[in-house]
Amino acid sequence: MPRDVHPRLLRSFTAVAETLHFGRAADRLHLAQQAVSRDVRALERELGSLLFQRSTRSVELTGTGAALLPKARRLLELQDEITALGDTRALLVDVNSPGGDRELTAEKVLAAARRRCPDTELLARYLGGLTAAAQELAAHRLDVSFGRYAGLPAAVRSRLAHTPVRLEPMAVFLPLEHPLAALPAVPLAALAGHPVDVFAGQPDTAEWTDLGLRLLAEHGLSAAPGRTPPVGATEFARYLTRHGSPILTTTDGPDIPGGIARPLVDPVPLSLVGLVHRPELRHPGLAALRRATAELVAAEGWLTRPAGSWLPAEDAALLR
Repeated sequence: MPRDVHPRLLRSFTAVAETLHFGRAADRLHLAQQAVSRDVRALERELGSLLFQRSTRSVELTGTGAALLPKARRLLELQDEITALGDTRALLVDVNSPGGDRELTAEKVLAAARRRCPDTELLARYLGGLTAAAQELAAHRLDVSFGRYAGLPAAVRSRLAHTPVRLEPMAVFLPLEHPLAALPAVPLAALAGHPVDVFAGQPDTAEWTDLGLRLLAEHGLSAAPGRTPPVGATEFARYLTRHGSPILTTTDGPDIPGGIARPLVDPVPLSLVGLVHRPELRHPGLAALRRATAELVAAEGWLTRPAGSWLPAEDAALLR
């Protein structure tokens, strides 16, 4: 029986177990793939049991690996908390925008983490987009953000760690008098002739604009002209009234006076929201956020992809 297991081995094992891919696990840990493979083999030797069934096409957890995973997560969380004992500062968490009467995905994760870690201060920030937040993360003016990681430039992604959180169905926000507002759900084909606003005039949310433009292009639809986007519910309502274009959003987006959100169907387009941070960050608040994410994913089925849905290949690859 092994007497000690180095946390590095458990970290490599957990990354492979969560991605089921040695290459993506190495990317997450900012290590060479050979180093991750070496760590997993070393852990298997220590435990005297295989943790993964490997083939040329797939990686699957064995029974021993599945049993080890929750224990490894707990040990790594504890290690992060011990490492961060001297760090009593608040963790700065960007939740993009306040949801108003609705609790958005990032707000739900933050609330669950606060319940798990009541003695650690987690401060919300509202930067409005992952592209803007990534710059703040790099400058150490922010610790954690949420958003579409696949929409960031490759050079930016290489400096960040990512955990998938939720597949959010997409919708369009419509003025109440818009002809499509009477539909309970809007087929993508029905948007023909109705240019969709994907906030092309907002550089802070370039990852969202990229997602919207991909969706429209693949389904033969057009985008509305790039405009300076509004800030706040009141300005959003004025913007909607003035321009009248359908605005791409998600089904659990905040309510706006004078408008209504209708889910998109045929197919259902999805937006993959992820938890993003600097890979070297060690803080008990981050451990609480990651654990809260895992619990919500398991309880709510947040990463279960509906049949016949649409998701860009770059985003889908992050789920494997």
